[in-house]
Amino acid sequence: MISSVQHSLAQTPLHGLRVVELGQLIAGPFAAKTLADFGADVVKIEPPKTGDPLRKWRLLKDGTSVWWQVQSRNKRSVALDLKDQAAQDIVRQLVKDADVLIENFRPGAMEGWGLGPDALLAINPRLIMLRISGYGQTGPYRDKPGFGVVAEAMSGLRHLTAEPGRVPVRVGVSLGDTLASLHGVIGILMALHERERSGLGQVIDVALYEAVFNCMESLLPEYSAFGAVREAAGSALPGIAPSNAYRCKDEGYVLIAGNGDSIFKRLMHTMGRDDLGADPALTDNAGRVKRVAEIDDAIGAWTGQLTVAQVMEALDKAAVPAGRIYTVADIAADPHYQERGMIQQLQMDDGTFLAVPGIIPKLSRTPGSHRRNAPTIGQDTEAVLQEMGLTVEQIQALKEKGIIA
Repeated sequence: MISSVQHSLAQTPLHGLRVVELGQLIAGPFAAKTLADFGADVVKIEPPKTGDPLRKWRLLKDGTSVWWQVQSRNKRSVALDLKDQAAQDIVRQLVKDADVLIENFRPGAMEGWGLGPDALLAINPRLIMLRISGYGQTGPYRDKPGFGVVAEAMSGLRHLTAEPGRVPVRVGVSLGDTLASLHGVIGILMALHERERSGLGQVIDVALYEAVFNCMESLLPEYSAFGAVREAAGSALPGIAPSNAYRCKDEGYVLIAGNGDSIFKRLMHTMGRDDLGADPALTDNAGRVKRVAEIDDAIGAWTGQLTVAQVMEALDKAAVPAGRIYTVADIAADPHYQERGMIQQLQMDDGTFLAVPGIIPKLSRTPGSHRRNAPTIGQDTEAVLQEMGLTVEQIQALKEKGIIA
């Protein structure tokens, strides 16, 4: 079970870092969540009444998405109507003392509110501003709307996620958004380090499609050097053999990565195919790639006679990297997930418990922690505004105008 404070806030690596989060849904908020997990004070700005749309995405519990409890843990919520001048002034006040501002609106939106980089850096030259968008802040596509799924397509990833000749499929999660978020966090940490020398902030421009493209390995150099256009290969790993998903007797699949030279020999011995393991033509990856169909057929014939559990037992004993395909039910019951603290029981405000992912990466001396549950809309508006110096009367006046909630 997660206690209200697992570790002293002062032990967290980002204690004292002040972050203002603008934007909504996934990319910007995931970056801010990562910083919040490690001690940053994140003030999330969201619209009054409706809040961040993620509050209503997918499965709801008591009217709120359970996803919200992961994406917005450790944050404080301030409800502001950013279209109003008074709300924009509040953001400027927050920026005066902030270290980082995160936004993922379409390019030009912040400038339209008078909250662009020139305006904010004039207020606080030490500010680090992370801007996440579909196509970046420059270029011919900057004004096009861009979501993570579009970024995955434009980056070349979606072209590869299919069985040969079949319709490309979605990865299953918002991978483009998450990769952009993590690149954004890396940028923030680098900018904070550089600020120690210069004393100055800067703007970090992260495009969703570029974040995914950065993870596309040898896709471009292979095209440049050989004119090779990598095509979809299903569960196989083209150019590396053997590495694939193999069907078992009980209709399940096991992923087997026998592509190391010594690993391949152990795999063949376990299968009773020492003829292949000792074949001089298969001693290295280049030789195995030439005969990958033969090798895959041999492995598939072996796994087809055994259950998933039997295959896994044999390969674990032989120290061959392999794994069965988990559902979330498998994850929730897995002892390794449990031992590593990756399944945590969050006590909700109504007293019930909700399983949520643990916090990574794992720092030995200053780990991240769960300090507070995800906030309700505007839960911290008054407290934050009072910290800024607004009086109770001023806050009430803003409430009556519907500018804050």
